[in-house]
Formats: sequence, structure tokens, C-alpha cells
Amino acid sequence: MVTRDTAWPSGTPCWVDLGVDDIGRAVTFYSTLFGWDIQPGPPEAGGYRMCLKGGHPVAGIGPKQGPPDTPTVWTVYLASDNADETAGKITAAGGKILAPPMDVLDVGRAAIAADPAGAAFGVWQARNHTGFGLANEPGSVGWTENFSRDMDGNQAFYHAVFGYEYGDMSSPDFRYATLKIDGTEVGGIGALGSGLPPDVPAHWSTYFLVEDTDAAVATVSKAGGSVTLEPRDSPYGRMAVVTDDQGAAFSLMGAAPGASG
Repeated sequence: MVTRDTAWPSGTPCWVDLGVDDIGRAVTFYSTLFGWDIQPGPPEAGGYRMCLKGGHPVAGIGPKQGPPDTPTVWTVYLASDNADETAGKITAAGGKILAPPMDVLDVGRAAIAADPAGAAFGVWQARNHTGFGLANEPGSVGWTENFSRDMDGNQAFYHAVFGYEYGDMSSPDFRYATLKIDGTEVGGIGALGSGLPPDVPAHWSTYFLVEDTDAAVATVSKAGGSVTLEPRDSPYGRMAVVTDDQGAAFSLMGAAPGASG
């Protein structure tokens, strides 16, 4: 378990939030699945809600931004000491700014960008809201990762913008590396394999930890969501990929086989 009430180091995935058409449905779905206490913000927050686990902020839910055909997605935010400087680095390295840096009340400064392969992500400069107050605990985020069809290009991009170093974990049929900041693993980056349909876009993925993956998947189905990848064991835990009842994809990860305590 990790708890924190200060800003996360630059480049660290520090927050996730969900943009939806129906906030009420999302509140019901995720409070049922993760046991979140989902609190409405002040009127000036525009409907944005804070999701708490054990009193700690773990995620946000708000109204979908952009045109009507904007997909319902979980967005991963990467910490920045200066969102405006980071936005400049993003464009210089070949990325795009989708929403320029702007102040979010008194809680922080945010931007939305896309890497050269097209995967969207957020940039968060913390002020009163520092990001995850709880991580690596059931009901909170345990991992985030970037996938694209140009892993080499994306590695060069994220190194230029955030200074990541990489720990290669590739096998003959799967290219993957960890993202490292000052030697600490903070996420992953990989290549979309040729076996996947060509219309699978570059993306950032969010893994939420759960006590029991199979039970969580059953809850997703009962709550109106769907299962994209049935639960399966991996060296890192029992995982599944699901979507909520409004189409947002995310992953679930339970304890590794044989793990205890």
C-alpha cells in the first residue's frame, strides 16, 4: 500500500479520471465494484466527483469533455512540475496538445495531450490536489501502461518529455518495458502485437487492484459491464480486462497465484 499527500515526482502516473455521459450511472457502477465513497465537488467543479477509498482520493469521475462522439475513457495523468513547460516539450518531441494547460480551480493545472502514436494522456501540475492519496491497494490504481504500434518512437518521445529510462522485459513474441524515474518503476510501455486487430488504437491502460479478480468480474457483469478478457493468471497477479456499463475499458488485477499476506 502507498499513501501520499504531497505532489508525485514529475513523470509519475499520478491520477486517473473518467469522462462519462451519465455521472449517476458511473457513481453506482464504481461504488458497487470498488466500494468507493464518491463525493460531489463544489458547484464550480462542473459536476466532477472525487472517488475516495478509506478517505483517500483514488480517482475522479466527471462529465465527458469534447464533441458528442468523444469516447468514454479512463484518462491517465502524468505528474509535472510545470504543465506549460511540459506542453512545450510535448510539441517539440512530436506530440500534440489536445487541451492546452489551464488552471483547475485552486487544485492544479492540467493539460491533455497525445503522443506521436495517438495515445491520449493528461498532464497534472499539483496544487491543492496532489493526485493519488492511495495506490497499490485493492480499490485503487496499481499500474498504468502505454501501448502503441511504434514502441521505439514512443519510448523516444516519453524520454524526451519526462526523462524516463526503460527496463526491458521483452520476450520473443512480446515487446514490453518498464518506465523508470530515478531507478523506480512507475509504469509500463509496450508494443501492440500483430495479432491484434488493426483498429486497436494506441492507448494508456489503467489497472485497478481487487481482492478477488473473478468476483470483481462477476460484479462487473451484474452491474451491466462486459468482459473483454476473461480472468487469467500471470506472474504478477490474476488479471482481466473489462468495460463499464458506459463502455470505458480498464483492467482488474488480483493477487498473484500463491501470494499471501
